Amino acid sequence: MRIGLSTFVTDYGIRPAALGKAVEERGFDALFVAEHSHIPASRLSAYPFGGDLPKPYYHAADPFVTLGAVAAVTSTLRLGTGVTLLVQRDVLHTANEVATLDLISDGRVDFGVGVGWNREEMENHGTDPKTRGKLLDEQLDVLKTIWTQEQAEFHGELIDFDPIYAWPKPVQDPHPPIHVGGNSVAAVKRAAGHADAWMPNGAADVDGVKAQLALRDEHLGEGGTVLPTNLDPGNLAVLDAYAEAGIPRVALLVTVEEEDALLRWLDGQADLLERYRD
Repeated sequence: MRIGLSTFVTDYGIRPAALGKAVEERGFDALFVAEHSHIPASRLSAYPFGGDLPKPYYHAADPFVTLGAVAAVTSTLRLGTGVTLLVQRDVLHTANEVATLDLISDGRVDFGVGVGWNREEMENHGTDPKTRGKLLDEQLDVLKTIWTQEQAEFHGELIDFDPIYAWPKPVQDPHPPIHVGGNSVAAVKRAAGHADAWMPNGAADVDGVKAQLALRDEHLGEGGTVLPTNLDPGNLAVLDAYAEAGIPRVALLVTVEEEDALLRWLDGQADLLERYRD
């Protein structure tokens, strides 16, 4: 089982190039970075995991600029978004950004997407929270159309455009893998219908792993790909359960941000990497 990392990159923490280089040098498989364009001061939407909203949410750097810097100093590390809040983005610009990142990284992009939870943040982007699921479905279909067709057009309920040309095309064939984030049944169904993998948050215990695998089997089939993220690196029982189930990769949650402390933390994961080495 391969081991990746998921984290926020911020203006006060380690810089993207230094992070990417350190992660690759230590043998991690992938780096997934989170996205929030802003946090509304009203704070009406409750943090899904309870308690106060952690500081990094207020300071999140743009994922594609961040991963572009990482791409420049790495050669094997997978570059992931965990997750892109696609319903808050212009889909045509995003198609270009993802394809460009795939081009400059020689085909190393994993494109994680989600509907998001902060309703005020969505509304500030002009997105109706009530239709965000339908919008994301159409956006994913639009991206695949643009990435795989020389002349793309789309006529949906929420997105509509006549034939266009859009380059570059992604290096990966037919396009970068699309991972749908989220723990709900709706997320699993979206992954089954519009994506290549389901990317839930890591389970808290072995029973949670079994429940996720049951959802996979029901909606994706036993051969469906599940790529859990934001896992507790100290929960070996859960990591072992994923490994025994044949999960190809997990991403450990990184909460350390100051550069020297983070590098020490990365060094401290050497035994974990060896434990699950393919």
